Amino acid sequence: MAGVKSHELHTIGYEGLDTEEFLNLLSKHDIETLVDIRELPLSRKSGFSKKALAASVKRRGVGYIHLPHLGCPKAIRNRYRDDRNWVRYQRDFLKYLATQDEAIADLTTMARNSCCALLCFEADHNLCHRSMVADAVKQVSGMGVCHIRAPGESQCNLRG
Repeated sequence: MAGVKSHELHTIGYEGLDTEEFLNLLSKHDIETLVDIRELPLSRKSGFSKKALAASVKRRGVGYIHLPHLGCPKAIRNRYRDDRNWVRYQRDFLKYLATQDEAIADLTTMARNSCCALLCFEADHNLCHRSMVADAVKQVSGMGVCHIRAPGESQCNLRG
């Protein structure tokens, strides 16, 4: 609902979704601001690169903001592509994220004033850095987290 302050931070991945399905999920969850936390907001998937995505969500009345400092640095991404070691990826990203207090504070303020969804590619939030970013906001704000998935699969109201 536009104008209603959210007490949850949402996350969403566009893997496996077309643009219309993605936009419908944003609407279903009353998202007011899409926060792109890909370091480089480019996609081989039509409609999900920065300019096209920003225009699509704007037509639906949703704001778009890109926070590259909350994206996973290229060196960490490349190492994960090479070794597929999720534990190392998490450790390295969390170490990086610990240096991003200002970006986390800015995101927390945004999420307190607008129903926000963090965007990245992966469908499964458990295998995406966006869950770690959401957890960082949750730790400083006490907000719940809602991981938006395909219809009927969202995990919401996760507090504590």
